[in-house]
Parts: sequence; structure tokens; C-alpha cells
Amino acid sequence: MTTRSAGRRRARRRGRLPLVLAVPALIGLAFLVVPLAGLLVRAPWSTLADQLFSEEVGQALLLSVVCASLATLVCLVLGVPLAWLLARGDLPGRGVLRALVTVPLVLPPVVGGVALLLVLGRRGIIGQHLDAWFGISLPFTTAGVVIAEAFVAMPFLVIAVEGALRGADPRYEEAAATLGASRWLTFRRVTLPAIAPGVVAGTVLCWARALGEFGATITFAGNFPGKTTTMPLAVYLALETDPGAAIVLSIVLLLLSVTVLVSLRDRWISSPA
Repeated sequence: MTTRSAGRRRARRRGRLPLVLAVPALIGLAFLVVPLAGLLVRAPWSTLADQLFSEEVGQALLLSVVCASLATLVCLVLGVPLAWLLARGDLPGRGVLRALVTVPLVLPPVVGGVALLLVLGRRGIIGQHLDAWFGISLPFTTAGVVIAEAFVAMPFLVIAVEGALRGADPRYEEAAATLGASRWLTFRRVTLPAIAPGVVAGTVLCWARALGEFGATITFAGNFPGKTTTMPLAVYLALETDPGAAIVLSIVLLLLSVTVLVSLRDRWISSPA
């Protein structure tokens, strides 16, 4: 009994956070939570339903979800192979390549939008040829929204998948190779199931980042209702003319993001007890 009591006391002591850490931790928590709670406190609850089901909100929400989902699909198709190359490829200058991939994480989104314009605009390095040869113009279109969102969101997927690949046990892949499996079959039947939690985590982060993208989108795709006006852009416009509507739009984005993150995290990413 004495040993058990001593063990419980030691466990309680280990679980106690030192005051020098507890105070900054609580301040940090308040710093993150209080502004979000402020949206709920200042929400125009009396007109919430009317604004929530208005045509403008529905149009912006549908466009945001569709564009974010398409951007995430683009990131999956391109980002998973890129993550595999960074994690398993034997290339010179791989560290430089990894740094270039992560640049959009720290690059101001507006700068990313300008860069996309200079490359894919009608007079851009690649865009002028797309326009001249195929009649394709990407800026200020819905496709431009998808490209802008994919540009800023892909690093989140690549980093998550690369980390999962580095943590996966390569012996299973080696065993599959010795049994005669091709590289593609090994990747599809062995590697991909092993890194599935990392892929899901990266996909969720990528989708959430794409959903909230603003700077690159407004710079590269503009702001045309029903065409390029996503929810973040609608919030920005409403804040100048109707702050109540801006709060409602912000709450929709907040609830949508939190719902997706929490539901997928509980199902796929939670660590076992």
C-alpha cells in the first residue's frame, strides 16, 4: 500500500506543471482562444440565420470548398511523389531542394501571388505560351484560385508525408523487393498503407490551409463574385461594408475548419492510448 501511495504521489508530482511554465502556457492559450471566442460573443445572432443562408454566403462557401478540394487533389498528385523523392531519393543537393519546397511556408502569400503572375500570367514566362498556343489564361479565373491555393498549401502535405516516410520501417519494402515486387507495387501495397496516417494528416492540413488562403488568391485570381471570391475574400469585402456579415462568414470558416480537423484527427491521427 505504501509503495502504491508513493507511486501515485510521484505521478502527481510529474504531472504538475511548474509555475514558471504554467503562467506563459495559460497566456499563450488565452492568446489563441480569446480572439476566436470574440467572434462568437460579437456575432449578430438575431440576423445570423438570414445572413447564413444568403446567396452570397452560399456562393462563396461552395466556391471555397470546391477550390480547396481541387487544390488538395493537385497537392496529393504532385506532393506525395515529391515527398518520396525528398525522403528516399539519393539526389545531390537534396537539402537545397527541401528548402525550396518549404519556401511557400515562410513566403508572404501576396509575394507568392505576384510570382505566379510573373510565371503564369498572360505575359508571364509560361503563361504567354499557354495563351498563344492553347488559348489558356489562368489569372483571374477559378482555375487560378485552385493554383494559388495549391501553391501555398502543398508544403504542408509534403512535410507531413516526408516525415511519415522517414519514420516508416524500410525493411518491409526491402522484403517486398526480395519477393519480386516492383517499385510501384511496393509503394502501392506496402509503403502507402504504412504512411497513411501521415498522408491523411498532411491532406487535412493542406485542405485547411487552402480553404483559408487569401493573399495569393486575391493577387493571382482577383476578386470576382461567383468566380474567384472565396470565403476569405468575402470576409475582407464584408468587413468594409457590413461587419456583421464579416463576423458570420468568419464563424462559418471557423466552424468548418474546426469540424474537419477534429473529426479527422479523432478518426485517423490520434495516438493510441
